[in-house]
Amino acid sequence: MRTPKRTVLRLRRLLLTLVTLAVAATATACTSSDDRPRVVVTTNILGDITQEIVGDEAEVTVLMKPNADPHSFGLSAVQAAELERADLVVFNGLGLEENVLRHVDAARESGVAAFEAGKAVDPLTFQPHADGGPGEDAGQPDPHFWTDPDRVRKAAGLIADQVVEHVDGVDEKAVRANAARYDGQLADLTTWMEKSFGRVPEEQRALVTNHHVFGYLAERFRFRVIGAVIPSGTTLASPSSSDLRSLTEAMRDAGVRTVFADSSQPTRLAEVLRTELGGQVRVVELYSESLTEKDKGAGTYLQMMRANTTAMAGGLTGG
Repeated sequence: MRTPKRTVLRLRRLLLTLVTLAVAATATACTSSDDRPRVVVTTNILGDITQEIVGDEAEVTVLMKPNADPHSFGLSAVQAAELERADLVVFNGLGLEENVLRHVDAARESGVAAFEAGKAVDPLTFQPHADGGPGEDAGQPDPHFWTDPDRVRKAAGLIADQVVEHVDGVDEKAVRANAARYDGQLADLTTWMEKSFGRVPEEQRALVTNHHVFGYLAERFRFRVIGAVIPSGTTLASPSSSDLRSLTEAMRDAGVRTVFADSSQPTRLAEVLRTELGGQVRVVELYSESLTEKDKGAGTYLQMMRANTTAMAGGLTGG
């Protein structure tokens, strides 16, 4: 029995369609970003810095979402797999990404190049302050190096070196040019911050925060850290009633009436101090540990630092 001519034509058209789709899919796969070298970054602050340096030379994947807490965010199975497929992993380290570091270690053990930025920029250690904090963290490395733009300049240069060394297929000249341009922007940021903080009288340069996060900024720009609502370097800790009493006593002694609260955390704990100190405490929100979405106040590292500097200078001078 012969196949009707019309059926043969239909089969031919179907076959041609399938071949065309297969060719198109192959062409798309060859030109898709899946074939580009991959750089995976844990935190969104480092992600923005790394993207400025890499530019279009590689695909940069940032694991931490905007407005997230670096101490508590976790990874999906897909994100964990992305780490092990990377050409280079950039992470903050020094204990910051508490739920992610084991995945970074697994990727490194599987042969993926990994760069721990915090460890490479002469990290500080947590120091006891006027409120007796930061408790059990005293003497431990402080991971919040990005609050010092000079250390970010160093980290950015080292990230450029890592990209050139470990990511095949990138244009070294392009990466170096990106790094040089960004270094100039960071230098301008430091100069601007110095001028802005220069308007704050020496006796008013006293910081109280949600948790101990501004040690690097305090050292770089000559601030005193009075204490923190959570006397720890991590938001996962909780304050005791004695912690709050110590802090309020330190604030009274120093004449401090402003608390800077992280925008990624509720301000409830900072608000408690208003009751403890008679309702005369000003709570100012900062973008201390996470970027926001684009156009939401701190979409880039440079925007975050300028917003924080403006808020801190204003909060300490009553502006």
